[in-house]
Amino acid sequence: MPFLKKLSPFYYLSLFYLSISFVLRTVLMVHPITQSSFTFLEGIKIYGLGLCSDVFVFIIASGFLWFYLIFISNSKYNKPYGYIIFGLLLSLLGYVTLGNTILDEYGGALPKIGIAFVGIKTVFFGLFLFLPQYRERFRLWMFSFVIFLYVLLLLQNGISEYFFWNEFGVKYNFIAVNYLIYTNEVIGNIMESYPVIPIFFALFLVVGIITFFIVKRTKSYLMDLPTFKEKINLSLVFLSLLVLSFWAIPTLAKKENSTNIFTNELQSNGIYKFYLAFMNSELDYFKFYKTLPKDEAYTHLYDLLPGIKGTSSLRAIASDSSEIKKNVVLITIESLSADFMKRYGNEKNITPFLDSLADKSLEFNNMYAVGNRTVRGLEALTLCLPPTAGESVVKRKDNKNKFTTASVFKKKGYIVNYLYGGDAFFDNMESFFGGNGYNIIDKKSFAKEEITFANVWGVCDEDMAKKAIQTMNADAKTGKPFFSHWMTVSNHRPFTYPNNKIDIPGDAKSREGGVKYTDYALKQFFKMAKKQPWFKNTLFVIVADHCASSAGKIELPLDKYRIPAFVYDPNRTDKREFKNLMSQIDIMPTVLGLLHFDYKSKFYGQDVMKTTYQPRAFIATYQDLGLMKENILTILSPKQKVKQFDLKMIPNSNIQKEYQSHYDEILLKKPNKRLVNETISYYQTASELLKNKQYQKE
Repeated sequence: MPFLKKLSPFYYLSLFYLSISFVLRTVLMVHPITQSSFTFLEGIKIYGLGLCSDVFVFIIASGFLWFYLIFISNSKYNKPYGYIIFGLLLSLLGYVTLGNTILDEYGGALPKIGIAFVGIKTVFFGLFLFLPQYRERFRLWMFSFVIFLYVLLLLQNGISEYFFWNEFGVKYNFIAVNYLIYTNEVIGNIMESYPVIPIFFALFLVVGIITFFIVKRTKSYLMDLPTFKEKINLSLVFLSLLVLSFWAIPTLAKKENSTNIFTNELQSNGIYKFYLAFMNSELDYFKFYKTLPKDEAYTHLYDLLPGIKGTSSLRAIASDSSEIKKNVVLITIESLSADFMKRYGNEKNITPFLDSLADKSLEFNNMYAVGNRTVRGLEALTLCLPPTAGESVVKRKDNKNKFTTASVFKKKGYIVNYLYGGDAFFDNMESFFGGNGYNIIDKKSFAKEEITFANVWGVCDEDMAKKAIQTMNADAKTGKPFFSHWMTVSNHRPFTYPNNKIDIPGDAKSREGGVKYTDYALKQFFKMAKKQPWFKNTLFVIVADHCASSAGKIELPLDKYRIPAFVYDPNRTDKREFKNLMSQIDIMPTVLGLLHFDYKSKFYGQDVMKTTYQPRAFIATYQDLGLMKENILTILSPKQKVKQFDLKMIPNSNIQKEYQSHYDEILLKKPNKRLVNETISYYQTASELLKNKQYQKE
């Protein structure tokens, strides 16, 4: 057999992987979420440099295949070596099973994995040793299984990349890493959102056919195993390519430098993107972002946050009126983009109740979410802090005893609750809210008879509404005011909810249905609340956690961050509007202002009703940090990059001016230095306060 033919398992699998990658890139280029056209040069980068990345990634991914094939031999079963090796394997199995190994020190599932691996290896070696007449058949089965596994994983990765793009408009990022941690919710979500059985049946059928073809073409490797010298040569070739790959992959990644974000995403390799996200889910601001001298950063902050002193955000908030000890119910609505509401241009009438409630409320109609995930919204409403780089504070280890809205309310004698229809373990909410003084009421708090409908994300919003009323009634009986923060769940894929509640069936699994059902559930909540003695003495704060989608042609598409927000006071029925630009981090300081609270604040969020407020908004991904101010969007990115865009409204004649949310973002050639410094000051000081544990409760 020619030497190169012994590489056949590698190049058949690589051809399969490269074909998948080519098809995937083509499909993603024409996907509706890919809001872009591409130049010829961009096409060359996407397919040419993308192909190079795929080749080098496959070389690294084939390391296990090389390791498996290189150790296939017949000589190791000869006497006496076979019996010696088998005896050593039995001894090792006994040691990892009964002894105290290094795996036991790490704990978790590692000891079981170690026992399983050594056990399987021992059993198969014994079969090959004592049943030589079946050795070739066993070896072919194992070889076929390895090829099947590779084909399955490569094809499954391609499918996963498609669905991830379908949801987020990007290749894998840190969200994909997070999804690996919360397997119960994620697998359940997939099971309920898609026809899993037909998909997996088709998947395994296709994998089986492809495996059969590859095995048929490559099984000659088993019939004429390489000699020891040939294995050395194979290993030298592979290890040389491996070293080259470790250098080439990050080098090619640096070529993802187009101003069109979709070009960069399509050019990139999904597996390598996943690795980067896994390694860099938390970003050190001072290592990756542009900074100012510390004194200069705080000097800018003095002008932006009136009343602070030194290297702190601490200041005294004083009111000119007597405090009002009203109850506060903060309802954070899952994925409620502004454009779901009629006032922002939606013509499907999917938020009739919220539209009517906003007409009787103090409405903040130029509000922007800080991020594109629930934990970012919860962070903004709880910590009232700009979204720092990397993971949300909610997800970090150091997430307890922070200065929060809860700490202010508790100092005023309030009972503080966090209500969530799912399991608060998800997204680390239990650790965060529990560690910051909230009483947690989640799915675990429900009796069986209290649940009329549930999906993988939790009980339906109607069930949570009833539980919320029950909880608030109990709190009211204590004679203390209460602050309850309720996070809804029903407007989330798979968008299932009880049937016969709205005119969209609960099993239709439609986004519009999810929105409309949540609107319906909130209507039921307010119907029940109106009958309670505490209702008139309560402020209801309605705000989205983030938008339903965050994909766009540039890093931070503004329309993907616009959210509705308003405060309903049952004692007032007139509509009031705040039309200036504001951030999600401002909503709770403004509510505290409406209550005329005197308190010491560390919040970066401000009472927007005060004359000292300077309109601005923070929007970010996990790595791009933005500030909107004076019709300019400033974006800080890793590697000390700074971009600024001039914001030009794209008018829609069917929408009032204050509800317009679409903008052209035109790259500025000459940056506005003052706004760059302000942006850096906000994010640098917020990162420093968190890093140095200066954002703890008083």
